[in-house]
Amino acid sequence: MKTALYLLAGLLLLAALAIQLGALRGKRPADLGVSNGRLKPPSLTPNSVSSQASLYPDHPQRTYAAIAPLPAKLGAASIQALAAELAAMPGISIVEQRPDYVRAEAETRWMRFTDDLEFWFDPARKVIELRSASRLGRKDFGVNRERIEAIRAAWLARP
Repeated sequence: MKTALYLLAGLLLLAALAIQLGALRGKRPADLGVSNGRLKPPSLTPNSVSSQASLYPDHPQRTYAAIAPLPAKLGAASIQALAAELAAMPGISIVEQRPDYVRAEAETRWMRFTDDLEFWFDPARKVIELRSASRLGRKDFGVNRERIEAIRAAWLARP
């Protein structure tokens, strides 16, 4: 009985160590970015949100993923200001930044799950199109939508 408890404790310790070292981060997608005025489509499972979901009418998660873009309060300069806002948020780090695009990663505190966030200034619509998606798991339990709405609230509260 003691041996089984030691074995279980050892396995739990190894699992906790693996999690802290990034076992649940997932692999960074190679196909992120803007192509022909479009961000990557929403995920095929309910674990992403996209302000461009309507561009994919036959997509199985179009309704679940649909979310409004951010207002581009500062025109093209909005992306730089948004990147500064994102960098100040806990758990979010900027991975790529261009004058019209920013990509960030959001990492959960304990389990170290990583989600990919993208923001692109659409000069035609004068909005910031966005996408946020989990790397692992079939469902996100609303985490991506909640995070984007927190970013929206911070963005709108900015002078």
